[in-house]
Amino acid sequence: MKLSILMPVYNERYLIAELVHRVLAASLPDNMEREIIIVDDGSTDGTRQILLELKDLYRDVVKYIPHKQNRGKGAAVRTAISEATGDFCIFQDADLEYDPRDYGVMLQPILEGVADVVYGSRFLYRERRRVLYYRHSLGNRFLTTLSNLFTDLYLTDMETCYKAFRTELLKTIPIRSNDFGMEPEITAKVAKRGFRVYEVPIRYDGRTYAEGKKITWKDGFKALLTIMKYWLIDDCYHERQGNDVLDSFAHAHRFNKWMSDAIRPYVGHRILEIGAGIGNITVQLLPRERFIASDYDPQFLNILRNMTLKRPGLEIAEIDASKKEHFEPYQNQMDTVLCINVLEHIKDSQLALRNFYNVLTKGGVLVLLVPQGPWLYSELDSSIGHVKRYTKQILSEEIIAAGFELESIIQFNRIGFLGWLINNKIMGRIEISKYQMKFYDSLVWLWRRIDNKFPWPGLSLIAIARKRK
Repeated sequence: MKLSILMPVYNERYLIAELVHRVLAASLPDNMEREIIIVDDGSTDGTRQILLELKDLYRDVVKYIPHKQNRGKGAAVRTAISEATGDFCIFQDADLEYDPRDYGVMLQPILEGVADVVYGSRFLYRERRRVLYYRHSLGNRFLTTLSNLFTDLYLTDMETCYKAFRTELLKTIPIRSNDFGMEPEITAKVAKRGFRVYEVPIRYDGRTYAEGKKITWKDGFKALLTIMKYWLIDDCYHERQGNDVLDSFAHAHRFNKWMSDAIRPYVGHRILEIGAGIGNITVQLLPRERFIASDYDPQFLNILRNMTLKRPGLEIAEIDASKKEHFEPYQNQMDTVLCINVLEHIKDSQLALRNFYNVLTKGGVLVLLVPQGPWLYSELDSSIGHVKRYTKQILSEEIIAAGFELESIIQFNRIGFLGWLINNKIMGRIEISKYQMKFYDSLVWLWRRIDNKFPWPGLSLIAIARKRK
């Protein structure tokens, strides 16, 4: 294992050498290496020369990256993240306020498998603390409280420098703020992504403005605006389209329940879910005797693994629907294969359907939901990886060709058909906005009651097929 210590530096010539020595001396968990990624954010006071000397002295550990001009803490952290190669990352300010001896405490919840992110709180007191500015502390607490109101996280110290992450998750979060606004921005995105967050008490030896403290009331005001901005804006992924669409549906709880209720009568006790994504449907159908939620995207697998805590019977598996060998461990074991909005992504859908067939016991059921209407295919389909949209005839032929007995095909979400036609086909939009989804989701109680009254087809088709006895 390796820890990447991300260190933005700006004009710290008198402290930086001592800090690097402390970081190098800090005790880490057994068998953990470290790398120190130092980003010099345009220092002009002689810091750069010291950093170059440190890089030469510790060339096996220290990675040095200069910015030509000062761009701000957020920009420096963004650069450092892109260079990180460790399993875990921790942010380290380039002063002596935060103590590297706390690295082990910060990493422990992640290493235990219960956390994705750990915040080091200056307000969960240890044995002692330096007493400094009351109004500054009050400002921090105010911003933390405001952030908590908008994120619904119960943090005691949102503005802390010390944040530890699993690197594979941190690299998927876009950081747009170039200044201290990165702290509330990251917190907002961590909350929206549903990461498991822990807090631990840390040592904190704050310094005065005379000693070089840089943050001011102006940064507090910017943080206030950032909190509001990322409450309104969903910008949680680097790869915007596909993941953001999934994230929008994840928050459409009424729609997810409607979809789950539509398939629930056909679902058994031993389920293999193909392409579970971020678990929108998974959570609706638990608990079960055995539920295997699968995906092949590492990012989604990480999110799914977060769900296993306190959910007995839930397993997570890496399965690519088009790879036969991924299904071999589950041959003739499952009474249900659940495939929701996945088949349309697969070029060789016949191979995938045969793989589903092989894991089912005799009489087992395939529950399949796909988008309907080749005439509705739009740029949004393309952006989220749809190879095609189905008709009832095409879907029936593919299911029967794979050896299944087709029992029924159900029209689902007729109101969505109209919305997709207008929004994506006629108006040419390539995303589903947060506000559109919220409005749609708020009226699901109505759509459920009148869906079968509309004369046009559904946006989706639900197929129920059975393995021959």
